[in-house]
Amino acid sequence: MQVVCCPYPCAVEYAKTQEAKREQSRQRRAEARKFRQESKTLSQLRKEAQLAFNAYIRERDKRQPCISCGAVSLNDPLTGGAWDCGHFLGIGAHSELRYEPLNAHKQCKRCNRDLSGNHGHYRKNLIERIGLEQVEWLEGPHEIPKYSREELIEIRKKFVKMKKDLDET
Repeated sequence: MQVVCCPYPCAVEYAKTQEAKREQSRQRRAEARKFRQESKTLSQLRKEAQLAFNAYIRERDKRQPCISCGAVSLNDPLTGGAWDCGHFLGIGAHSELRYEPLNAHKQCKRCNRDLSGNHGHYRKNLIERIGLEQVEWLEGPHEIPKYSREELIEIRKKFVKMKKDLDET
């Protein structure tokens, strides 16, 4: 059951070889991680950034009611049992506002999915929350950005960090 014959020369040498093997294994995993990250498509990076953004919005608004209907409890069968990150102006038609925090708020699944965002109530409550000037800015024209790989990676990192900062407070 022993791996080495004696503590001093053999055990020390064995420990060094084991540490070298662990370091090689760490390097291989880091290279594989880097390769996987570099081989991701823009679509995959956009999705990861969106997931980080949505998680941040739900955390930011966790003490707020649904922006559209005002539901506060997940126990209500009408809410759908969980919260979504609902965009005021949808990301399909307004992709330039995809990662804009003023355009997204916590919304119950019923309003976001079943009622297609419950837009009329969303707008009314959004004006109360952020003001008419900000809502008009959202509704105004915006330039459509073309995100690079690096920008999408940075957007994801930014919202992961912002969510983590919220979690700590």
